[in-house]
Formats: sequence, structure tokens, C-alpha cells
Amino acid sequence: MATITYSSCPICKSAGIQKKLAAEDYTVSHQNFEIWECGNCSLRFTQHIPSGDAIGAYYQSDAYVSHTDTKEGIINKLYHFVRRRTLRQKRKLVQSITGLQKATLLDIGAGTGAFSHEMTNAGWQVTGVEPDEATRVRAQQLYGIELKPAPALFELPPQSFDAITMWHVLEHVHALHDYIEQIGKLVKPGGRVCIAVPNYTSYDAAVYRQYWAAYDVPRHLYHFSPKSIDALLALHGMRVIKIQPMWFDSFYISMLSEQYKNGRNNLIKAVWNGLLSNTRATGNHAKCSSVIYIIEKVN
Repeated sequence: MATITYSSCPICKSAGIQKKLAAEDYTVSHQNFEIWECGNCSLRFTQHIPSGDAIGAYYQSDAYVSHTDTKEGIINKLYHFVRRRTLRQKRKLVQSITGLQKATLLDIGAGTGAFSHEMTNAGWQVTGVEPDEATRVRAQQLYGIELKPAPALFELPPQSFDAITMWHVLEHVHALHDYIEQIGKLVKPGGRVCIAVPNYTSYDAAVYRQYWAAYDVPRHLYHFSPKSIDALLALHGMRVIKIQPMWFDSFYISMLSEQYKNGRNNLIKAVWNGLLSNTRATGNHAKCSSVIYIIEKVN
């Protein structure tokens, strides 16, 4: 299998990188993968990752919740219960930060199309991009939405979208700089970009360490901190103007992490750790388990 090994940081290209820990792929392969950290921009990244052509095998599992509609088990049930409620919150967020009730939206990594469907129903003109063919078929079956394959992202007209969203997608993208550069080209002047990613500087990440479910190796190629997001965006003429917390993620991630660490669910302990994580992030949203970065184009 073809793999990618980094000799410098994927964001800032610093050679000052070192191994921090190793984590298991609990979802598919049960292989161990190294996680390295950049001493300059603080990005963490999965080392020796499968290439873009080989990574698909690591998504082939019903346990991979974002690409499945199964509601078996308490974690899957809880995920779908909350997703139904957060779709409305995401729509309101996009409307708030753009100041527009109906406009143009690009949803990158649209999955089975739930958010694209939510925005379409609200009157938005939506373009959805999803790399996985089976998932695009499922979006058509569920919502009648025709999502575009990943290469179509680079064929869209410049300055076409009032809003661009990536909900827990950027950490999966091999062509990190290409995607961010293209997003900068596609957003209209005055438009907004929403990028949601896990945050390894959160309290729950420190508690669970190598068992922290949001490492999700090797599917998560990068593990972002607020500092590393700032560094990435600056290279492409963009900046963060606001950080929005994702309060539920600390509970969901803690539930999975308890399962990975102990081989069984421990709902009480997971809820407690999730609550502690959120409490510590109350005054500083940059410490939340997952965050949404609200972004604007600088030049």
C-alpha cells in the first residue's frame, strides 16, 4: 500500500517535527499510526498515512458514523438525534454570519446531503461536493440531491458563493493547501467560510490522549489547533474572525473515547468528562472539543 511520510510540517513546512503519540484505528483496521507535531505552527498530523488512492479502504465500515445511516447502538442513536437538531443551528449560523436569508452555498464534503437539504429547503442555491460515490448515491436516494464528485470543486466559477461550509471535512483532505486556496477563490467578496474541525488542545483530548476518538487515524490526516488553523489560512490570504463552539462534540467524543480506552461504554464518566471539557472552554471557545472557524478573505 502506498503511504505518505512527512519530513516537514504539512502546513508551515518546518523541519521541527517530532512524534508525540501513537493511536489505534479502532473503526476498521486496528492498525497503529503515529501522530507527530510541528514545533512551529503546532499542527499535529498522522504520519505514514495511506495515499489518496489507498485511503478509501479505511472508510469501509458501517461503524464510520458520518457515512452511514444506521441507528444501531447508543452512540449512533445519539449522533443522529443530535444531528437533526444541529442542522437548524448550522443554517441559522450561516444566515447570521452572511447576513443573508437566501443566497448561494457550497457545501464541501456534503456526506449524505443532510445539510445541503436543510439549506435548499430554506431557499438557498446549494452546490454540494462529496468524494465518495456510494455516499453521493445515498444523497440522491434520501433527498433527491445530486452531489458533485471532488474534482468538480476545481471547475466551479470563481467568486460564486456567499457561504462555503466544511463540517468536519478538512481533517480528511490530502490536498490541504489546494483546497484552502480554491476556497479563497470561490468565496464572493464579503462572503464567509465555515470550517468545523476537532481541537486537540481541548480538555477531553488531554484526558484521553491516544484514546481520544477525534484522532480517528488514519482517516483524520491532520489534527488542528487554533494556532495551526491561523497559520494555514494566513498562507492563503484568509483569517479567522470568530470561533464558534460545538458543545455536543465533547460528549460524543468522550463516549467513543471511553469505549476505545476501556472496551465498553461508560456513559456517566463520558458525560462528566464532556461537561468538564465544556466548562473549561466556556470562557475560551478556542479550547472546545470541536470548533467552527468563521473565516473571511483578506485579499
